Amino acid sequence: MKKFTIAAVAAFALATGSASAADLVTKAKPVAAPPDPPAWDLAFGSAIASDYLFRGVTQSNHKPSVAAYFEPRYNINKDNQLYVGLGGASIDFPNRAAGEVDFYGGWRPTVGPVAFDFGVWYYYYPGGQCFNAIVPGCSANNVAGGGVPINLPNGNVIKKNLSFVEAYAKVNYTVNDNIVLGAYAYYSPSVLNSGADGVFFGGTAKYTWAAFANGVQPYLSGEVGHWSLGTSDAFYCTTNVAGTACGGAFPRGIPFADYTTWNVGFGWTWKVFTVDLRYVDTNLSKGNCNAFTSDHTATGVTNITPINPGGLGSNWCGGRFVARLSADLTVNTNIK
Repeated sequence: MKKFTIAAVAAFALATGSASAADLVTKAKPVAAPPDPPAWDLAFGSAIASDYLFRGVTQSNHKPSVAAYFEPRYNINKDNQLYVGLGGASIDFPNRAAGEVDFYGGWRPTVGPVAFDFGVWYYYYPGGQCFNAIVPGCSANNVAGGGVPINLPNGNVIKKNLSFVEAYAKVNYTVNDNIVLGAYAYYSPSVLNSGADGVFFGGTAKYTWAAFANGVQPYLSGEVGHWSLGTSDAFYCTTNVAGTACGGAFPRGIPFADYTTWNVGFGWTWKVFTVDLRYVDTNLSKGNCNAFTSDHTATGVTNITPINPGGLGSNWCGGRFVARLSADLTVNTNIK
């Protein structure tokens, strides 16, 4: 009877949850919230690529290009980050600019699996020269022209200053450990200082496999983007028959052709290094590509379009395979 009484009391205690011993066994200890990241961080990196393609268009005349960046970051908390950055890349522009220098900054908030990025980017191209035979004073600082306005050797024209600013908004949604989907939009009031506004928008997708035992982690990614472009100022007007003044179909500036670009690629990361192999293409014709880029290597006379009456054709916007090796580090996660 005594044994029965003791067993009954124990069963009652377990059933009602009043036994302190049972509490010690079944109640999990509270999990501490992860600490906030250090307030300050610094990201930096460099890259070398077989071609510098920007929205499907080469910036390096299909030659290899090197790039680097430096990005201080301030973490308000684990879900909000402010940042500024300075970057640069080697280019080969028709106006003979010395290179590309990038200044940018913004805010990166995160809400659960959704990461946003809002900011402003300024593309600075120092050291350019002006080429346009019908613009008085265009070649005032043009050594090649000796102060006399001239066109590029193939007849194209280009401004001395191609620097421009863009505002952007981006979002990435982490579906699971393998899949990330993204979307973005960029706006500039004057793309390449041409006078034509532009909205570039699109989407991305990336699938990442689990890392191998040696730390190599492969991925597959792709992107589709569309650049909606406005009308340039009169610097890029079509000329009259004699080619000595603005005339033709667009005497006040040319409406650049909108275009779509896409890419798909395979790559892998190992520690701080990334190898990316990618195919990139656009739907711009050679004639409209020439009108947009003022390509100094463009040739031919048969690529005639309303905005490219001279017929020059550029291969700067065609399909291309690109290989890129980069290294990206942050002080708080990569440097011990």
